[in-house]
Amino acid sequence: MLIITFFTFLPALIAALQPGPPFVRLDKNDAMVIVADLQEGLYQIVRDFDPVTYRNNIIAHSAIAKLFNLPIVLTTSAETGPNGVLPKEIASMYPSAPLIRRNGEVDAWDNADFRSAVRAQNKTQIILAGITTDVCTEFLALSLRAEGYTVFANTEASGTFTDKLAADANQRMKDGGVILQGMFAIVMDLMRDWRNTPGSQQVLPWLDTYLPAYGYVARGHEAAVQNGTLAPGEEGL
Repeated sequence: MLIITFFTFLPALIAALQPGPPFVRLDKNDAMVIVADLQEGLYQIVRDFDPVTYRNNIIAHSAIAKLFNLPIVLTTSAETGPNGVLPKEIASMYPSAPLIRRNGEVDAWDNADFRSAVRAQNKTQIILAGITTDVCTEFLALSLRAEGYTVFANTEASGTFTDKLAADANQRMKDGGVILQGMFAIVMDLMRDWRNTPGSQQVLPWLDTYLPAYGYVARGHEAAVQNGTLAPGEEGL
């Protein structure tokens, strides 16, 4: 009986002893950003985020490229139909960036112009977000993985109809080797050190705009240094 029990749990034991996947770091010198179908019409079908939060997230995703001077490729799907155009806040950031207007391909990688635009950037790491998570992000992310790219899916800037669809898509991407990260982790990994450039001088104002929960940490510190006094009992705590 003990032998049977041992062999029953042996596979799990072996798996637990295996080393985990390597920690893949983002490199600002080898990374680019893709905006995939973050369109005004499609934005309206996203139900796994609060609308105000999600609007901020898709603009923030696009702004990562400007913060770190990364190349960016934009793509839309059937933008003259109900999917609509890119929000002007995104389009106006990059008036000269490649914008591939697809008129049929669901997976952006099936479009030859899009493939050419991505390959022309000569980067191996891609930071990606799209609507919907389970189609525009997942299909493209797995296609990029098949081409040998390292893909970081921004989980805060991809949206879909339900939480379950998002969870299922994220699991499929994870199983396919896609790295799932939120906006703050992506920015921190690109920066690496607050003393770098971009560093605190550039990143803190960016966070104040797009991640006010952290921006207000910096504001609170500023206020304490400039205007603060210790209340009785605080000194030495």
